[in-house]
Amino acid sequence: MELRHLRYFATVADTRHFGRAAERLHMAQPALSQSIRQLEAELGAPLFTRTTRQVALTPAGEFLLGEAQRVLDTVEDSVRGVRRISDGRLGQVRMGFTGTATLSHLPTMARRLQYELPDVALQIHSDLLTSEQCDRLRAGSLDLGVLRPPLRGDDLELRVLEVEPLILAIPADHRLAVEPVIAMADLRAESFVCYSGRDSVVNAAVVRSCRAAGFGPQVAHEASGTGVLLALVAGGLGVAVLPASARALPLAGVVFRELADAETVELALAWRRDIDSPVVHSVLDALAPTLPPASDRTSHTLTQHDEPAEAGR
Repeated sequence: MELRHLRYFATVADTRHFGRAAERLHMAQPALSQSIRQLEAELGAPLFTRTTRQVALTPAGEFLLGEAQRVLDTVEDSVRGVRRISDGRLGQVRMGFTGTATLSHLPTMARRLQYELPDVALQIHSDLLTSEQCDRLRAGSLDLGVLRPPLRGDDLELRVLEVEPLILAIPADHRLAVEPVIAMADLRAESFVCYSGRDSVVNAAVVRSCRAAGFGPQVAHEASGTGVLLALVAGGLGVAVLPASARALPLAGVVFRELADAETVELALAWRRDIDSPVVHSVLDALAPTLPPASDRTSHTLTQHDEPAEAGR
């Protein structure tokens, strides 16, 4: 049974007239009548009773009409789905987020995409180190990553989202809590709580900030994520220097203070340079109006002659 025969049959059943059905189908009436007779012969049952005045469905025709409508509706839905996928309007995008970026940028991005691309599903992978995101982007298990440059290699495209200052998180009863702005040198004798993992961009920026102030940080504890890090600070186990977006995760017993002379860290949206997925390109187009103007990406990419990049939270 051919799909076109079902369409012919459904049109005749709708019009109850071979002439009008042929006009709607843009075909000659004899050809339509022959196709219906072929369908009836294939099924071994008459589908219409024909008189000079009217065309009516037989019981077998009534049954087939319901089945044919379901089949044709399914085919039509499939065609629309294929076209929407091809146009990048339907599908799934896997996004990775590093550290506090989930709190600071995911809500805005998700709301924008829900408005522009309501049939695109987001699969979120949070609290991933930049190095892990880069590996997943290259392997094809992530489509987009919100991460912290610099990156190694030139196979990933990069769009800087924000340049974040580093701020200080200290216990609420800490001696420095009364100060609105604190210098890095004031932290010389403090125990630090840092992110775990040797490939942390934030840790590297903290170390450079401390060294510029004339000391090396005394790391007392390490945390796998910002929530645990702040809990350790609240417990009086040390102070932490981390991106300003950590303010989005308030915790009783912790206060945040500005740092006068700490470094900044970048947050960027990254994707594979050779990505050919229509839905990923649609997501990038939808997000584009909300992103800062594009900047020179070469300043965020390391070549094989550069120092190893420490990439992470």
